[in-house]
Amino acid sequence: MNFQLLHPRDQLVAIMNRIYHSGLTTLSGGNLSILDDNGDIWITPAGVDKGKLTPQDIMCVSVDGRITGPHRPSSELPFHRAIYAARPDLRAIVHAHPPALVSFSIARKVPETAVIPQVHRICGPVGYAPYALTGSEQLGQVIADTFGAGNNSVMLENHGAVTAGDTLLGAFERLETLEFGARTLIRANTLGQINVLTEEELALFDQPSATLPEFSPTTHTSQERDLRQQIADTVQRAVARQLMLSTEGVVSARLDADSFLITPSGQDRGTLTIEDVVLVRQGKREKGKTPSRSTLLHQAIYAAQPEINCITMAQSPNVMAYATTGTPFDSRTIPESYIWLRRMPLVAYETFYTQPQAIAAIVSLNTPVILVQNDCALVAAKNILQAFDRLEVAEYSARSLIDTAVIGPLIPIGDQEIRELEIAFSLT
Repeated sequence: MNFQLLHPRDQLVAIMNRIYHSGLTTLSGGNLSILDDNGDIWITPAGVDKGKLTPQDIMCVSVDGRITGPHRPSSELPFHRAIYAARPDLRAIVHAHPPALVSFSIARKVPETAVIPQVHRICGPVGYAPYALTGSEQLGQVIADTFGAGNNSVMLENHGAVTAGDTLLGAFERLETLEFGARTLIRANTLGQINVLTEEELALFDQPSATLPEFSPTTHTSQERDLRQQIADTVQRAVARQLMLSTEGVVSARLDADSFLITPSGQDRGTLTIEDVVLVRQGKREKGKTPSRSTLLHQAIYAAQPEINCITMAQSPNVMAYATTGTPFDSRTIPESYIWLRRMPLVAYETFYTQPQAIAAIVSLNTPVILVQNDCALVAAKNILQAFDRLEVAEYSARSLIDTAVIGPLIPIGDQEIRELEIAFSLT
C-alpha cells in the first residue's frame, strides 16, 4: 500500500492509532499534522479520545485561517504553524508523550542516539527546546527555533518530544525510533557502562549492500505463497509486540537449496504485505524489489548451515540493553528460556558488518541466538514460528533479568538441572 496516496485525514487517523495502541501516548496526549500542497494544515482535534479517532474528527486549518471540522484544532496548533514556517522542507509533525522520552524530558536530558546506528541515522541530531506554556505562541517559537537549527527530532523540556519529516510516516518513524532508543538506554543503564559508537563505526552501517542482479520468477509454488504470508504476518506481529521497529527488523525463510524469501529494505514493517516480500534465487533478487541490506549475510548462513530454515534479526529494548553494554546474558532463568535461547554469545559490531562468513560459522541450531554489539539480536530456527518464539522469549527473559536486580541477585537453574534439560530436550 502506498501510504502517501491516502487522504491526510486517513493518514492522521492511521498513525494516531499506531501511536496510541503501541503505548506511545495517552488518550488525551499528543497531536499530529500534515501540511498539504496548497498550504492547508490538517491536524488532530482537541479533546477527542485518541484511541477512537475517525477521519471525520480531523480538522483543517486553511491558509487564510478558516477552520473546517466538528471540533477545535489541537491547542498545539501554534507550534505546528511555527515549525512549518521555520522549515519549509517539513510536511508533517508528530508530538506525543512516550514514557521513556518523557523520562528524559523531565530529567532534562537528550537521549544519546549513537548507541544504535539505526537510531542515530533515522532520528538525526536531537535538539532541546526549553519549557514554555503549552499551547502558547512562546512555545511555538522555541520549538520552531530548535527545528530551524536543522533538527528533525526535538526533546521538549518537561513535555515529551516532537519529530517531523517530509511525510507523516517518516515523522512517526522518528518518534517510534527515538522512544525505542530512550527505552534501551534506560534499561541499559541498570546493567553497566553503555558503549557509544564512534563515527567510524557508524559509517559501517552506511556502507551500501551488494547489488544483486535481477530475475523474473515465472511461477510461485504453494510453499512460497505460504511462506510469504507467514513472513508478512510475523513481521506485523513483531512490530505490534514491540520486538521490531517500523523501520528495522528482518525475517527470511529458506524456500529450497537455492532460494529464500526475505523482507525488503526501506519499507514500513507495520504494513508489510506478501507482495513486498522479496524472492532471492541463486544470488539474484526478484525483479523490481530491493531485499534487506543483510541479504548476503542470510545467504551465507543458509549456505553454511543447511539445518537452519529461518533467520530473524530484530531490535527490542531489553535485549538491546545487553547488546549495548556487553553484559553477559544468562538464559538459565526458567526452563523455557534455556531451552530456546541456550548460551547467547556477543559478536563484535565490526565483525557483523565486515565478516558474514564468521557470523555464519557461529550461528546454528545449537547456538540459535547471538547478540550483535550495538545492533541487534540474530535468531536462527527450523521455521518461522520457532524463530519468532525465540525472539519473544529473548526479550521477555531480558526484561525479567533486568527487573530481577530490584528484587535481588539472579539465582540461576543449577548445573545438574541444566544437564537434565539438555538430555530431556536433546540440546547437546
